[in-house]
Amino acid sequence: MTTLAFSSMTDDDFAAFWPTFQAIVAAQETYAFDPDISYEAARQLWFKTPNASVAAKDENGQVLGAYYLKTNASGPGDHICNCGYMVTPAARGKGVARAMCEHSQQQARELGFLAMQYNAVVATNEVAVALWQKLGFSIVGTVPNAYRHARLGFVDTYVMHKTL
Repeated sequence: MTTLAFSSMTDDDFAAFWPTFQAIVAAQETYAFDPDISYEAARQLWFKTPNASVAAKDENGQVLGAYYLKTNASGPGDHICNCGYMVTPAARGKGVARAMCEHSQQQARELGFLAMQYNAVVATNEVAVALWQKLGFSIVGTVPNAYRHARLGFVDTYVMHKTL
């Protein structure tokens, strides 16, 4: 695996990350974001609104992936966080998602969160589901036909949870 450095995302990092974000969302296989989302709307969603937005970079400073960490719900539910992760095509299969997930859990603990929950993991995203399970997440619910996959039609999503 490539040595990774994690840092708070900057405007330049988001600009470098944008093509990855755009391609993943446009594929309509893993994220329930509008495939025609604008740069500014994506920037707000991924970079400005969350509690933390983090870039994972290689030793040359190239962005290999990014994640956001945010409160999953407000008020009495604000002790549980939610994260989203994206990895550049060139970095897939090299441990970047695992490293980002582990880093995000540490960040979440430092921010005072007691658990992490993924609200809509697309069931056909078998690589991600298996990774999250290896990292201690459990499927606590299935939402039937909750995602309109570009190639497969309606597929289930999982709610996954881990106590931190």
